[in-house]
Amino acid sequence: QEQLVESGGGLVQAGGSLRLSCAASGRTFNSYAMAWFRQAPGKEREFVADISWSGGTTYYSDSVQGRFTISRDNAKNTVYLQMNSLKPEDSAVYYCGADPHPYGDRNPSVISWGKGTQVTVAR
Repeated sequence: QEQLVESGGGLVQAGGSLRLSCAASGRTFNSYAMAWFRQAPGKEREFVADISWSGGTTYYSDSVQGRFTISRDNAKNTVYLQMNSLKPEDSAVYYCGADPHPYGDRNPSVISWGKGTQVTVAR
């Protein structure tokens, strides 16, 4: 099972950008889809983006479509989330997850989670 470590979170002004990374250790990274979720205080964890094992197919929630970009580097066992035009409502803890279904999905079945990285967007 993949072990996942997120990084890159922080405090940014509205309209700014951040790039999150998720480093995976394990033998199955290259065959799994990978997903980003987020959870704000008092809210349920919600889907943000998903990418197929090859990186050729991506999925986004409506709330981030056009602003966020998910990508992966299988040689480095790392998945990224480039976040542009950030809004205060993007503030949350962001988690990456491993989805054993290689082609990805808008509703991925995550089997491994990282511990998350905090993103705070100031007005």
